[in-house]
Amino acid sequence: MLRCADGALYTGVSTDVARRYRQHQAGKGARYTRLNPPLAVELVIEYPDRSAALRAEHAFKRLSAAAKRDFLRVHGDAGPAS
Repeated sequence: MLRCADGALYTGVSTDVARRYRQHQAGKGARYTRLNPPLAVELVIEYPDRSAALRAEHAFKRLSAAAKRDFLRVHGDAGPAS
């Protein structure tokens, strides 16, 4: 999960978080992060496989902004943040 310049939380799936973060910062990532560059990696959660990660991403993206902030507040140390 990335904190973007507009204050929003951006969620995506990657096998190499550091590489993907650099891509987003360089303007080579998703359209959203090209318009709202990431400021920090807020949370990294590892999943057993890509399918599980994509399901979690889909569920997270359906949450309201307030629910996403609450999730981050509760689980902010759930994974190895970079």
